[in-house]
Formats: sequence, structure tokens, C-alpha cells
Amino acid sequence: MLCPFCGHKEDKVIDSRESKEADVIRRRRECLSCSRRFTTYERIDEVPYMVVKKDGRREKFERQKVLAGLLRATEKRPVSMSKLAQLVDEVESKLAENPDREIATTAIGETLMERLRTIDKVAYVRFASVYRDFQDVEAFLGELNALIRQKRS
Repeated sequence: MLCPFCGHKEDKVIDSRESKEADVIRRRRECLSCSRRFTTYERIDEVPYMVVKKDGRREKFERQKVLAGLLRATEKRPVSMSKLAQLVDEVESKLAENPDREIATTAIGETLMERLRTIDKVAYVRFASVYRDFQDVEAFLGELNALIRQKRS
């Protein structure tokens, strides 16, 4: 923490107190260079993660929505909840790494499909059919044939 008086980078915390609502921590600090005291406030970063939809709209990222889609794709398949939670964690990590705190739904979908392909082929095809919005049987068969070709390689 930079001292607001002399700009020195080192200080010591003299006192810490939580607010009544427990959403802010107040810290009294003393600069180790000029010995002047100042107060800082620490709070949770409340800027929400956002997803950018295909039509350009922005929505708040909802972990439960991603998990619900994965649960539908893996229904009656031997995929553990811990694996699904790990997939959602990967998506959240991608969001956290992005300085804009935004990610396109296409990037989320591609990440999930890539990982599902290695975990469970049936779940992958189910997820891909919804994500890629297959309009006919030919599109569905095309995806299956690509999966079969990949397996043979």
C-alpha cells in the first residue's frame, strides 16, 4: 500500500475492524518511512463477470446455467458431479483471467465441448446438438461422422 503522504510502499497495520454488515474491513496503517497514519478499506470485488451472447447482449455469468446445461448433456451418463464442477471452474477461470471480465458464450461452448469430447462422447454429442443448434439430421450425422473419424485417427 502506498503511503498517501510520502509514497513509501511499506507500512504496518495497527488496527483492523469489520463493518457491521461484514462487507468491508477498515484498516488503520502507519507508514514505516514518515510514521503518519492513514486508513484503508478492503471490500470484495463486486464487478460481475459477464457473458456476451451471440446477438451481442450481455448477461451476468451464472454458474448454475452452465452446470444445468452440462447436467442435461450428461444425464444417465457415467460423469461425476466433481468433473462437471471442474469444467465450470475452468470457464470461471477463463473469465477471471480476462481483464474485461467478459467472455463470449461461443468461447464457453467451445471450451465445454472440447472437454466433454475427452470425458464422454455421448455427452459431447448431446451438448453439441444443442449448442450448435442442429436443424436437421444431416448436421447431426456430420458431427457424429467427424467424431468417428477423429476416433480412428
